[in-house]
Amino acid sequence: MEFRSYMGQALAEARAAAARGEVPVGAVVVSPKGQIVSAAGNETRARNDPTAHAEMLALRAACAAVGSERLIGHALYVTLEPCAMCAGAIAAARVERLYYGAADPKSGGVAQGARVFSHPQCHHVPEVFDGIAAGEAEEMLVRFFREKRDR
Repeated sequence: MEFRSYMGQALAEARAAAARGEVPVGAVVVSPKGQIVSAAGNETRARNDPTAHAEMLALRAACAAVGSERLIGHALYVTLEPCAMCAGAIAAARVERLYYGAADPKSGGVAQGARVFSHPQCHHVPEVFDGIAAGEAEEMLVRFFREKRDR
C-alpha cells in the first residue's frame, strides 16, 4: 500500500482553530483503509475544557464513529507533538501510528518531557513518525503567539 500523508488536513484544522482564537493545533484520525474517521482542532477556550486538545477531540469522535474505545490499526496525524495527557490517550486507544509535525520542547510528552511511550507502565506504544510538515506547523504556532504578544 502506498503511503499517503493526511497532515494537510490536520494543518487545515489547525488554521481553523487559530481563526477561532484557539492555539493552532489540528488532528486527524485515519482508518486502516485510509479514510478520515475524524478531524478536530483545539477547542479548550470554546468549551472551557482543558482536555479539549485537538488529539483528544479527534480520538473521542473516532471512537464514537467506530463504536469502540480502541482504534486498532488507525493512524493519528497531529500538527504538534502530543502532550503527556494526549500521549496517554493515544496509548489507551491503541492507535497504531502517530505522525506529528512540530516538536514541543515546552509541553511535549512523546520525544520531550514525560516521554510517555518509553515508560514500562505504557501498555501500548504506537509507531511514531515526527517532523512531518514541521516547518509549516511551527510557523503557524510562532505567528499565533507573536500576534497574541503584540496585541
